[in-house]
Amino acid sequence: MNKENRGPLVHIVKRGSIPWYTGWLIRGSAIVLALIVCALVTTLLTGENPIQIYAAMFKGAFGTPRKIWILLQNLSILLCIALALTPAFKMRFWNIGGEGQVLIGGLASAACMILLGDKVPNWALICIMVAASIGAGALWAVIPGFFKAKWNTNETLFTLMMNYVAIQLVAFFVILWEVPKGAGKIGIINQSTQAGWLPQIGSYKYLLNIIIVALITIGMYVYLNYSKHGYEISVVGESERTARYVGIKVEKVIIRTMLLSGAICGIAGLLLVGGTDHTITTTIAGGRGYTAIMVAWLAKFNPITMIFASLLLVFLSRGATEISTIFGLNHSFADILTGIILFFIIGSEFFINYKLSFRKSAKKEAEA
Repeated sequence: MNKENRGPLVHIVKRGSIPWYTGWLIRGSAIVLALIVCALVTTLLTGENPIQIYAAMFKGAFGTPRKIWILLQNLSILLCIALALTPAFKMRFWNIGGEGQVLIGGLASAACMILLGDKVPNWALICIMVAASIGAGALWAVIPGFFKAKWNTNETLFTLMMNYVAIQLVAFFVILWEVPKGAGKIGIINQSTQAGWLPQIGSYKYLLNIIIVALITIGMYVYLNYSKHGYEISVVGESERTARYVGIKVEKVIIRTMLLSGAICGIAGLLLVGGTDHTITTTIAGGRGYTAIMVAWLAKFNPITMIFASLLLVFLSRGATEISTIFGLNHSFADILTGIILFFIIGSEFFINYKLSFRKSAKKEAEA
């Protein structure tokens, strides 16, 4: 056979379905390779013992009971936002606006605490905060959903720009409510009365947040897998034309799903303002609205798997902070290690969905 007639040496072939354990074996191998590469990079750039670096990362996340509770709190908030984005993503509505929806939900909670803190009983204030946060987050999400349903606008750009509007709204009210004037920040809201602060369960500061997100996780799993609405979301995500053919009102599904997505982001804002920070800033979401996109994607939109994806990302973040402190390294170095690990994990998805097929030699082709 002439060289001109031969195919490429390597070509990519899409895999069929593979057992679940094979997929996780590929992911596990990717993490091991990532740790080896990180060890080499650490030795070359810093001269530090990579084993000590990894031990410090583990200590930063799990070293003390307080660190564990902080890790679980961070995990719960990230997971909550990822759960909020999942119905929209499963419908192939690319909701990039989680950051803004969380901010608006948090702003609604802060407004209730500041304006009503001394006017209504605490139980009533918390009820109002819950309703306001859910409503504000849902409204912020349904606006791009409505435009997408009616005029097929680009939801990625729309939801992204809504983030910037939300940031500026929060910045405006921070200046309006700043204490003291000229400080540029609000500070702890109702610190003396704790009006609007979510109740603490026993001596566990973040337990209520964790329980709420656990319930949302179970609810979202049931909603997506065993409800009519979840079925409609899946059909719309597969093909809008098929959905219309079987009688599903696509516009209604889009608007309803975005209301749900924004409402859960609003709950995340409530948990941050009322349950954790007791203040509002433009950075209170901390980029989780974007990180949650990776969580949802890595977990293949499975709410249960998202727990482990969230744990991994929060562990890397907490560990990165610890090694920067202990070894006096630039925080950018910790981000480099995090980036390498995430690169390998994301890359492993390629080998789960595709495989490399090599061209047979001329001798083998003749034998075939």
